[in-house]
Amino acid sequence: MPWVSEEQIQELKQIRAYEYIKENQKGRLKKTKTPNEWELIDHDSFKINEVTSKWHWKSRDIGGVSALRFLMKVDECSFMEAVNLLQEGHFLYIPQEVKAPERKPFVLPEKNVNNRRILQYLSGRGISEAVIRHCLRLGILYESRPYHNAVFVGRDENGKARYAFLRGIYDNGKKSFKIEQAGSEKAFAFCVPPQKASNRVAVYEACIDALAHMTLEGGMADKYRLELGGISAPKEGEAYREMKNPPALEYFLSQHPEIEEIEICTDNDFAGRWACANIKKAYESSYRIIENLPQIEGADYADLAKMKKEEKKKARAAPER
Repeated sequence: MPWVSEEQIQELKQIRAYEYIKENQKGRLKKTKTPNEWELIDHDSFKINEVTSKWHWKSRDIGGVSALRFLMKVDECSFMEAVNLLQEGHFLYIPQEVKAPERKPFVLPEKNVNNRRILQYLSGRGISEAVIRHCLRLGILYESRPYHNAVFVGRDENGKARYAFLRGIYDNGKKSFKIEQAGSEKAFAFCVPPQKASNRVAVYEACIDALAHMTLEGGMADKYRLELGGISAPKEGEAYREMKNPPALEYFLSQHPEIEEIEICTDNDFAGRWACANIKKAYESSYRIIENLPQIEGADYADLAKMKKEEKKKARAAPER
């Protein structure tokens, strides 16, 4: 076997897969709809980024950056075959500097002079006025200007705002406006604290679910109600993967050693049940887990609160017998 020095090997490892494929197998590349991303026409689950050269072959669950690893793992060359191919190519490696995206400073949206519109909107969604005003007093909910969004605020242990979720109150028959404020840190997600000491935290996918569940439970501020900042679940039917522990829950538990119980109140749909199973698996060895998903298939607690409001409205409108 021809001898190859360690120095030569390290040099060859610097040759990036994208440059190699583009130079030697250009007809094998096909552009995807994702910016800067390409796939191989003979392996559609193989994706490579033209800027970073990071590649991943999903069906085999392997990846890398270098051309050497690509030749060995994807084209099934031996080590020396890959070395010879790269040495014959006379490649010049020119590293491309990839700038990390600048993090925008976190600034809360400007407050409106009153909260009239969000009171009306949230009440219409079945949230009790007592629960809404409780959150307004705590400074974790307010109405913004000029767009009158409901702003759900997450604060750190010193009371400093570090997170905000904005929810539009004008649906107009379309998907409502929902976004995290630029610079928000998910570790400090929206949380309604209890009025007295509690060893339980209930976790929700969305801020409005926390308020809806609190309403359905009679407005009780008897436990922490923590929003997880959403979940990133696979689509139904996709290959199973485990969920990363939610940053909001991880940070919350690090700051609250008194917590003994985690009440899981995610949505009763595929994504919510997937999240519930993963949260239970991650924490059941250290905490008592209470699974408390909405009783109706496909619903979240915001749906149940709205249904309850409609039932009361119909009952009041029904003629007396």
